[in-house]
Amino acid sequence: MTDLPHIVLVHGAWADGSCWSSVISRLHGLGYGVTAPQFPETSLDADVARLRQVLNRQSGPTIVVGHSYGGQIITALGQDAPNVVGLVYIAAFGLDEGESIGALVEGGPPSPALAHLDVDTLGFAWLPEDDFVGHFASDVDPAQAKVMFAVQQATSLSVFGDVMGHPAWKDLPSWYLVATNDEAIPPDAERQFAARMGATTVEVASSHVPMVSQPDEVVALIEAAVAGVGS
Repeated sequence: MTDLPHIVLVHGAWADGSCWSSVISRLHGLGYGVTAPQFPETSLDADVARLRQVLNRQSGPTIVVGHSYGGQIITALGQDAPNVVGLVYIAAFGLDEGESIGALVEGGPPSPALAHLDVDTLGFAWLPEDDFVGHFASDVDPAQAKVMFAVQQATSLSVFGDVMGHPAWKDLPSWYLVATNDEAIPPDAERQFAARMGATTVEVASSHVPMVSQPDEVVALIEAAVAGVGS
């Protein structure tokens, strides 16, 4: 159906585009065109450049969906978000101008999923298997969670120090899924992100990876965003 917007899915830290597989198949079944690119996670600038590269390839209205650190990437589009008509945040960071992920995280004790980051000699952080399976993806079948762990993409610690400029959500309508059992980003922090951006918000009993464990709910929110921008 050519009148449907395109959907661009932005993965977060310690993930890759495959984390969206169940969401992609459902969106395809509904007639959407979908792109789920790989992000280098070497710096916020590099990640935003990759997203702009993908957005510039779209020929019409686009809904951008960001998970976790992917929320930082879509927010950093600022006022220059080619073809984007709406933003969907899935258990994601939704920072305001002048904020950084690192400063927010340092404001409290480390969450269970991020308590034992393994930082290599190049300054990239990895999640240990026990924390990935037991906390990051706690409601995913352990065998599948171990596959997700195997394909995790290490994330440069530098991205946590990058300060947000003008956030895209100040200029675009937003939707937010709060994962109420999240052990990476505290659910109350997610609620605060959603409230201050004025996002249409749903809450789902999920770990940090609802696109894997609760794909129907994620797709439902994306469809709500499509309906919202079309109204």
